[in-house]
Amino acid sequence: LGWAIVDTPGANLHCTSPDGRVYVGWLPEDPGSWHRGIVWRAQVRPTDAAAWTQEFGVHTPSEAVAGFLAALVANPTR
Repeated sequence: LGWAIVDTPGANLHCTSPDGRVYVGWLPEDPGSWHRGIVWRAQVRPTDAAAWTQEFGVHTPSEAVAGFLAALVANPTR
């Protein structure tokens, strides 16, 4: 749906929404994230509020991350 998707030679995947306000990363090979046990990162920069980040660890089921992202996309004004 218009998201920019970039995959790296290190197997990381970066996705940015068309308006640039939402970023989702799959970061299994990112040293800074992996060191902390993080493999998923979602960052949101609302137009009317402070930016926030949600991170998910190596033991988080992918279905839970998918559910979180589905809720995020279904409620774009929140």
